[in-house]
Amino acid sequence: MDDPMSAPVESIPLIDHRAVEWGAVRQSRYWMYQRFQYRYPGAIRELRQRLVVVPGDRYGDQRLCAFDLHVSAPGATTSTTYDEFGNRVFLVYAPAAEGEVTFETRMVVERDLDAEPCPRLGEAEAARYLPPTSLTTTDATLAAVARELVARHADPEALASAASDWVFAAMRYGAGATSVATTAAQALAIGRGLCQDYAHIMLAICRAAGVPARYISGHMLGEGGSHAWVEALVPDGPGRRRAVAFDPTNDRRTTPAYITVAIGRDYADVSPTSGSYIAPYQGRLYASKRAGLTHVEYRR
Repeated sequence: MDDPMSAPVESIPLIDHRAVEWGAVRQSRYWMYQRFQYRYPGAIRELRQRLVVVPGDRYGDQRLCAFDLHVSAPGATTSTTYDEFGNRVFLVYAPAAEGEVTFETRMVVERDLDAEPCPRLGEAEAARYLPPTSLTTTDATLAAVARELVARHADPEALASAASDWVFAAMRYGAGATSVATTAAQALAIGRGLCQDYAHIMLAICRAAGVPARYISGHMLGEGGSHAWVEALVPDGPGRRRAVAFDPTNDRRTTPAYITVAIGRDYADVSPTSGSYIAPYQGRLYASKRAGLTHVEYRR
Protein backbone atom coordinates (compact mmCIF):
# COMPACT_ATOMS: atom_id res chain seq x y z
CA MET A 1 0.00 0.00 0.00
CA ASP A 2 1.18 3.54 -0.76
CA ASP A 3 2.30 5.71 2.14
CA PRO A 4 -0.99 7.28 3.30
CA MET A 5 0.76 10.47 4.39
CA SER A 6 2.41 11.24 1.05
CA ALA A 7 0.80 9.22 -1.75
CA PRO A 8 -1.54 10.84 -4.28
CA VAL A 9 -4.95 11.29 -2.68
CA GLU A 10 -6.84 9.18 -5.21
CA SER A 11 -4.35 6.28 -4.95
CA ILE A 12 -5.25 5.30 -1.37
CA PRO A 13 -7.47 2.18 -1.53
CA LEU A 14 -10.52 2.43 0.69
CA ILE A 15 -12.83 -0.27 2.05
CA ASP A 16 -16.58 0.13 1.62
CA HIS A 17 -17.76 0.77 5.19
CA ARG A 18 -21.29 -0.30 4.26
CA ALA A 19 -20.08 -3.89 3.81
CA VAL A 20 -18.39 -4.10 7.22
CA GLU A 21 -19.91 -6.28 9.96
CA TRP A 22 -19.21 -3.76 12.71
CA GLY A 23 -20.41 -6.01 15.50
CA ALA A 24 -17.57 -8.46 14.76
CA VAL A 25 -14.78 -5.89 14.24
CA ARG A 26 -11.95 -5.71 16.76
CA GLN A 27 -9.92 -2.90 15.21
CA SER A 28 -10.43 -0.44 12.36
CA ARG A 29 -8.16 2.10 10.70
CA TYR A 30 -9.23 5.24 8.85
CA TRP A 31 -7.43 7.57 6.46
CA MET A 32 -8.59 11.09 5.78
CA TYR A 33 -7.58 13.97 3.50
CA GLN A 34 -9.11 17.45 3.73
CA ARG A 35 -8.47 20.52 1.61
CA PHE A 36 -9.56 24.05 2.52
CA GLN A 37 -8.84 26.68 -0.12
CA TYR A 38 -9.53 30.38 0.35
CA ARG A 39 -9.62 32.44 -2.86
CA TYR A 40 -9.35 36.23 -2.88
CA PRO A 41 -9.77 38.87 -5.63
CA GLY A 42 -6.20 39.98 -5.04
CA ALA A 43 -3.34 39.96 -2.58
CA ILE A 44 -3.87 39.77 1.17
CA ARG A 45 -1.54 40.33 4.11
CA GLU A 46 -1.28 39.50 7.79
CA LEU A 47 -3.23 36.25 7.50
CA ARG A 48 -3.97 34.62 10.86
CA GLN A 49 -5.83 31.33 10.62
CA ARG A 50 -7.15 29.01 13.32
CA LEU A 51 -7.76 25.38 12.33
CA VAL A 52 -9.49 22.70 14.42
CA VAL A 53 -9.29 19.83 11.95
CA VAL A 54 -7.16 17.10 13.56
CA PRO A 55 -8.23 15.22 16.71
CA GLY A 56 -6.23 14.86 19.88
CA ASP A 57 -4.02 11.84 20.47
CA ARG A 58 -6.77 9.79 22.15
CA TYR A 59 -10.52 9.96 22.57
CA GLY A 60 -12.38 6.97 23.98
CA ASP A 61 -11.47 4.00 21.78
CA GLN A 62 -10.02 6.32 19.11
CA ARG A 63 -6.26 6.90 18.64
CA LEU A 64 -4.54 9.31 16.28
CA CYS A 65 -1.67 7.48 14.56
CA ALA A 66 -0.27 10.15 12.24
CA PHE A 67 -1.15 13.54 10.80
CA ASP A 68 0.24 16.24 8.57
CA LEU A 69 -0.70 19.85 7.78
CA HIS A 70 0.50 21.70 4.69
CA VAL A 71 -0.02 25.43 4.09
CA SER A 72 0.51 26.81 0.59
CA ALA A 73 1.32 30.43 1.52
CA PRO A 74 5.05 31.17 1.22
CA GLY A 75 6.68 32.04 4.52
CA ALA A 76 3.78 30.69 6.57
CA THR A 77 4.48 29.54 10.10
CA THR A 78 2.38 27.09 12.09
CA SER A 79 2.17 26.47 15.82
CA THR A 80 0.08 23.97 17.76
CA THR A 81 -1.81 24.58 20.97
CA TYR A 82 -4.75 23.09 22.86
CA ASP A 83 -7.92 24.93 23.79
CA GLU A 84 -9.84 24.78 27.07
CA PHE A 85 -11.68 21.64 25.94
CA GLY A 86 -8.50 19.76 25.06
CA ASN A 87 -8.89 20.15 21.29
CA ARG A 88 -5.80 20.35 19.08
CA VAL A 89 -5.62 23.81 17.46
CA PHE A 90 -3.31 24.93 14.65
CA LEU A 91 -2.45 28.64 14.52
CA VAL A 92 -1.15 29.72 11.12
CA TYR A 93 0.43 33.06 10.27
CA ALA A 94 1.37 34.22 6.77
CA PRO A 95 2.73 37.73 6.14
CA ALA A 96 1.25 37.82 2.63
CA ALA A 97 -0.42 35.71 -0.03
CA GLU A 98 -1.34 36.24 -3.68
CA GLY A 99 -4.90 35.34 -4.57
CA GLU A 100 -5.33 32.11 -2.64
CA VAL A 101 -4.25 30.09 0.39
CA THR A 102 -4.71 26.34 0.72
CA PHE A 103 -4.62 24.23 3.87
CA GLU A 104 -4.30 20.46 3.40
CA THR A 105 -4.47 17.88 6.17
CA ARG A 106 -3.97 14.15 6.22
CA MET A 107 -4.46 11.84 9.16
CA VAL A 108 -4.61 8.19 10.12
CA VAL A 109 -6.88 7.13 13.00
CA GLU A 110 -7.39 3.73 14.60
CA ARG A 111 -10.21 2.47 16.78
CA ASP A 112 -9.86 -0.41 19.21
CA LEU A 113 -13.46 -1.59 19.35
CA ASP A 114 -12.76 -3.93 22.26
CA ALA A 115 -11.83 -0.91 24.39
CA GLU A 116 -14.27 1.24 26.33
CA PRO A 117 -15.85 3.56 23.72
CA CYS A 118 -17.41 6.08 26.12
CA PRO A 119 -15.20 8.88 27.41
CA ARG A 120 -15.67 9.43 31.15
CA LEU A 121 -15.35 12.62 33.15
CA GLY A 122 -16.01 14.07 36.57
CA GLU A 123 -19.04 16.07 37.66
CA ALA A 124 -17.11 19.35 37.67
CA GLU A 125 -16.00 18.94 34.08
CA ALA A 126 -19.46 17.81 32.98
CA ALA A 127 -21.03 20.86 34.63
CA ARG A 128 -19.43 23.20 32.10
CA TYR A 129 -21.69 21.65 29.43
CA LEU A 130 -24.94 22.34 31.29
CA PRO A 131 -25.46 26.13 30.97
CA PRO A 132 -26.99 27.36 27.69
CA THR A 133 -24.83 29.26 25.20
CA SER A 134 -25.87 32.00 22.79
CA LEU A 135 -26.53 29.32 20.15
CA THR A 136 -28.40 26.94 22.47
CA THR A 137 -30.62 29.21 24.57
CA THR A 138 -34.18 27.92 24.80
CA ASP A 139 -37.34 29.76 23.82
CA ALA A 140 -40.84 28.89 25.03
CA THR A 141 -41.16 25.99 22.57
CA LEU A 142 -37.85 24.36 23.47
CA ALA A 143 -38.47 24.86 27.19
CA ALA A 144 -41.85 23.15 26.86
CA VAL A 145 -40.29 20.20 25.04
CA ALA A 146 -37.70 19.86 27.80
CA ARG A 147 -40.39 19.87 30.50
CA GLU A 148 -42.38 17.24 28.63
CA LEU A 149 -39.38 14.95 28.28
CA VAL A 150 -38.47 15.35 31.95
CA ALA A 151 -42.01 14.31 32.88
CA ARG A 152 -41.81 11.22 30.68
CA HIS A 153 -38.23 10.07 31.31
CA ALA A 154 -36.59 9.81 34.72
CA ASP A 155 -33.44 8.25 33.27
CA PRO A 156 -31.09 10.87 31.72
CA GLU A 157 -29.92 8.54 28.94
CA ALA A 158 -33.50 7.72 27.96
CA LEU A 159 -34.31 11.44 28.04
CA ALA A 160 -31.39 12.24 25.74
CA SER A 161 -32.46 9.49 23.36
CA ALA A 162 -35.99 10.89 23.28
CA ALA A 163 -34.61 14.37 22.64
CA SER A 164 -32.65 13.08 19.66
CA ASP A 165 -35.77 11.39 18.29
CA TRP A 166 -37.81 14.57 18.81
CA VAL A 167 -35.31 16.76 16.93
CA PHE A 168 -35.18 14.36 13.99
CA ALA A 169 -38.98 14.38 13.72
CA ALA A 170 -39.23 18.17 14.08
CA MET A 171 -36.65 19.10 11.40
CA ARG A 172 -36.09 18.63 7.69
CA TYR A 173 -32.53 18.41 6.41
CA GLY A 174 -31.56 21.01 3.85
CA ALA A 175 -28.99 23.68 3.05
CA GLY A 176 -29.62 27.38 2.58
CA ALA A 177 -32.10 28.04 5.35
CA THR A 178 -29.61 28.53 8.18
CA SER A 179 -25.99 29.49 8.85
CA VAL A 180 -23.50 28.59 11.56
CA ALA A 181 -24.74 31.68 13.44
CA THR A 182 -28.37 30.47 13.53
CA THR A 183 -29.55 29.67 17.06
CA ALA A 184 -31.37 26.52 18.09
CA ALA A 185 -34.64 28.40 18.56
CA GLN A 186 -34.33 30.08 15.15
CA ALA A 187 -33.54 26.79 13.39
CA LEU A 188 -36.49 25.07 15.02
CA ALA A 189 -38.81 27.90 13.97
CA ILE A 190 -37.57 27.54 10.39
CA GLY A 191 -37.96 23.77 10.57
CA ARG A 192 -35.05 23.07 8.24
CA GLY A 193 -31.30 23.06 8.64
CA LEU A 194 -28.01 21.20 8.67
CA CYS A 195 -26.32 18.93 11.19
CA GLN A 196 -25.13 21.80 13.39
CA ASP A 197 -28.75 22.98 13.73
CA TYR A 198 -29.95 19.52 14.75
CA ALA A 199 -27.13 19.36 17.30
CA HIS A 200 -27.87 22.82 18.69
CA ILE A 201 -31.56 22.03 19.16
CA MET A 202 -30.79 18.78 20.95
CA LEU A 203 -28.22 20.52 23.15
CA ALA A 204 -30.77 23.19 24.09
CA ILE A 205 -33.35 20.57 25.07
CA CYS A 206 -30.92 18.39 27.05
CA ARG A 207 -29.49 21.32 28.97
CA ALA A 208 -32.91 22.76 29.76
CA ALA A 209 -33.86 19.28 31.02
CA GLY A 210 -30.84 19.20 33.34
CA VAL A 211 -28.66 16.84 31.29
CA PRO A 212 -25.17 18.20 30.47
CA ALA A 213 -24.44 17.72 26.78
CA ARG A 214 -21.68 18.73 24.41
CA TYR A 215 -21.29 19.46 20.72
CA ILE A 216 -19.12 17.05 18.73
CA SER A 217 -17.44 17.97 15.46
CA GLY A 218 -16.09 15.18 13.30
CA HIS A 219 -16.75 12.97 10.32
CA MET A 220 -19.18 10.27 9.34
CA LEU A 221 -18.00 7.89 6.64
CA GLY A 222 -19.98 8.33 3.47
CA GLU A 223 -20.53 12.09 3.94
CA GLY A 224 -18.71 14.66 1.85
CA GLY A 225 -18.20 17.28 4.54
CA SER A 226 -17.72 17.38 8.25
CA HIS A 227 -20.52 16.28 10.58
CA ALA A 228 -21.88 17.26 13.99
CA TRP A 229 -23.59 15.26 16.71
CA VAL A 230 -24.18 15.36 20.48
CA GLU A 231 -22.78 13.61 23.52
CA ALA A 232 -25.12 13.46 26.52
CA LEU A 233 -23.19 13.22 29.78
CA VAL A 234 -25.12 10.78 31.95
CA PRO A 235 -24.45 9.57 35.52
CA ASP A 236 -21.93 6.73 35.82
CA GLY A 237 -21.52 6.16 39.53
CA PRO A 238 -20.74 8.61 42.35
CA GLY A 239 -19.17 11.79 41.02
CA ARG A 240 -18.72 10.45 37.49
CA ARG A 241 -20.32 10.87 34.08
CA ARG A 242 -19.99 8.97 30.81
CA ALA A 243 -20.53 10.35 27.33
CA VAL A 244 -23.26 8.73 25.22
CA ALA A 245 -23.28 9.88 21.61
CA PHE A 246 -26.42 10.57 19.57
CA ASP A 247 -26.76 11.72 15.96
CA PRO A 248 -30.10 13.56 15.77
CA THR A 249 -29.58 14.34 12.08
CA ASN A 250 -29.76 10.62 11.27
CA ASP A 251 -31.96 9.53 14.20
CA ARG A 252 -29.50 7.06 15.71
CA ARG A 253 -26.64 6.55 18.09
CA THR A 254 -23.20 6.88 16.59
CA THR A 255 -21.30 3.87 15.25
CA PRO A 256 -17.62 3.10 14.56
CA ALA A 257 -18.14 4.87 11.22
CA TYR A 258 -17.92 8.20 13.13
CA ILE A 259 -14.60 9.91 13.89
CA THR A 260 -14.46 12.60 16.59
CA VAL A 261 -12.31 15.66 15.89
CA ALA A 262 -13.31 18.21 18.55
CA ILE A 263 -15.69 18.81 21.46
CA GLY A 264 -17.23 22.03 22.75
CA ARG A 265 -20.35 23.74 24.01
CA ASP A 266 -21.58 24.56 20.49
CA TYR A 267 -20.32 25.15 16.94
CA ALA A 268 -18.53 28.37 17.88
CA ASP A 269 -16.10 26.42 20.08
CA VAL A 270 -15.07 23.96 17.37
CA SER A 271 -15.34 25.81 14.05
CA PRO A 272 -12.91 23.97 11.72
CA THR A 273 -11.60 27.19 10.15
CA SER A 274 -11.63 30.79 11.32
CA GLY A 275 -9.31 33.74 11.11
CA SER A 276 -8.55 37.19 9.80
CA TYR A 277 -6.47 39.04 7.20
CA ILE A 278 -5.94 42.55 5.90
CA ALA A 279 -7.45 43.36 2.48
CA PRO A 280 -10.36 45.47 1.18
CA TYR A 281 -12.34 42.42 0.03
CA GLN A 282 -13.70 39.09 1.19
CA GLY A 283 -12.51 35.66 0.19
CA ARG A 284 -14.44 32.49 -0.62
CA LEU A 285 -13.86 29.09 0.95
CA TYR A 286 -13.80 25.89 -1.10
CA ALA A 287 -13.55 22.61 0.81
CA SER A 288 -13.14 18.99 -0.25
CA LYS A 289 -12.49 15.67 1.48
CA ARG A 290 -11.64 12.06 0.80
CA ALA A 291 -11.86 9.64 3.69
CA GLY A 292 -12.54 6.03 4.46
CA LEU A 293 -11.48 2.72 5.96
CA THR A 294 -8.09 1.29 5.06
CA HIS A 295 -8.00 -1.70 7.43
CA VAL A 296 -10.52 -3.84 9.32
CA GLU A 297 -9.57 -6.62 11.72
CA TYR A 298 -12.30 -9.02 12.81
CA ARG A 299 -12.41 -10.93 16.06
CA ARG A 300 -11.36 -14.54 15.63
